[in-house]
Formats: sequence, C-alpha cells, structure tokens
Amino acid sequence: MVNSLKKNTAAIILAAGLGTRMKSDRAKVLHCLQGRPMILYVVESAAKIVGDNIVIVTGHQAEIVRDTVSEYYSASYANQDQQLGTGHAVQCALSAISPHIQEVIILCGDVPLISIETLKQLIATHQSNNYDITLLTVNIDNPTGYGRIIVDSCGMVQKIVEEADATNFEKNIHTINTGIYALKKNCLLETISLIRPNNKQKEYYLTDIIEIGKAKEMKIGMMLAPNADEVIGINSQQDLASAERLINKMKIS
Repeated sequence: MVNSLKKNTAAIILAAGLGTRMKSDRAKVLHCLQGRPMILYVVESAAKIVGDNIVIVTGHQAEIVRDTVSEYYSASYANQDQQLGTGHAVQCALSAISPHIQEVIILCGDVPLISIETLKQLIATHQSNNYDITLLTVNIDNPTGYGRIIVDSCGMVQKIVEEADATNFEKNIHTINTGIYALKKNCLLETISLIRPNNKQKEYYLTDIIEIGKAKEMKIGMMLAPNADEVIGINSQQDLASAERLINKMKIS
C-alpha cells in the first residue's frame, strides 16, 4: 500500500502562520518540541507515506522554514504572500502538485503529534469507501469553540458548523474537525475553486469545500481519530508545554 501511495498521493502541509498567541516573533511551526521544530514531526510522518510528494505552504519566515525542512527532507514549497485563510493556502499549493497525483492529504504544520498509523487509517478509510472527501475528526469532552461535524442518518458528513452559527442541539455535538483531510485530487480542484470569502474575516475557509462538495453530490465521509492527543493543535505556549508532556508520556509507554 505504501509504495502505491508514494506514487499516487501528495501531502499539502499548511505552515504559513505566525501564531500570534505564541507570543513570539518566530513562525509558529518553528517552535520546538524536544528541541526539534514541530514542522519536522509533520513532514516526517508525511514523507513515510507519500515520499517526496510534499508541498509545504509557507508564509512567515518562509526562507527559514524551507531551510529547516530541506536539511532533512525533500519537499516542494508554495508561498502564501497574504494570509487569506486555509482555503487560500491550499489554493497556493495546487500548482506545485505533480499532474500524475490522484489523491491528496492535507495536514497542519502545527499538529505535530499526528501518527503515521492514523494517517494510513485515514487514507485506507477514504479509499475503501470510495469517498471523494474524508475528514479526520475526533470526539472531545468540551467542544466549545470548535466546528461541529453534522452527519446524516448514514453517517455521511453534511457540513461543518462553527460555534457562532451552531444551534443549541448542534452545540451538544462532541465530534469536531481536526483540519486534516484526504481527498481525490479532482474533487479538491473542483471544490477549492468555488470557495468565496463570504465571512466577517473575508477569508477563504477550507471547511467550505464540504458544503460545496455536498451540493455537487460528492461522497463525503469521516474517520474518528483513535486518540484525541494526536490531533491537538499548538496555538500557545501552554499547548506547546502540553505536547511536550504528551511526547514524554509516549516515550515512557
């Protein structure tokens, strides 16, 4: 399976943000875990699945991010000059993906604990069910502030509802989006081109591809991450400290 994935699958890693909540001038993905920039954890996992078919979207301190990764891994780079949202970041990456690629996984440079096993499971779920788009989701006890996953009676994803727009019933849903996806490349190309910045932030949200895909009768599924700790995003120094503790715990167990 891995050999075929390395031929047919590409990974887009979103790594353009500064991360103002980190209280630092350093690009978020350059903050270190166990003395190692967190972006390297994500690239390592991606490389073991897709080989060199990696596109890293850079922005803040792009040259330093490139130099940091290039010391250890072979990847392509796309620069997001303006921070116009996650959907725009993915759009920036598309021209760097080889024409022969059939499947794409989208990863976050600030989610460094994602395991290779979980990514393989995600791709296997995506392919075995012939989904057009597959979300990696997770159940958490307190979903406040996160986008809720709305599914139909068959378990197919209908949409992602943000906290501000959620009804009281939807706020009680504990399944949330991790920001990690597996997609057929042609479906990604079709949906990403239709995203519009129709929101208060005037940004292009990657999550909009779900409703766009649904309107086009695409098959959209999800896979629950087996371990919520794997998909925590690093947005603050507190998150970084938590991730350090989790890595130490993983090494002990």
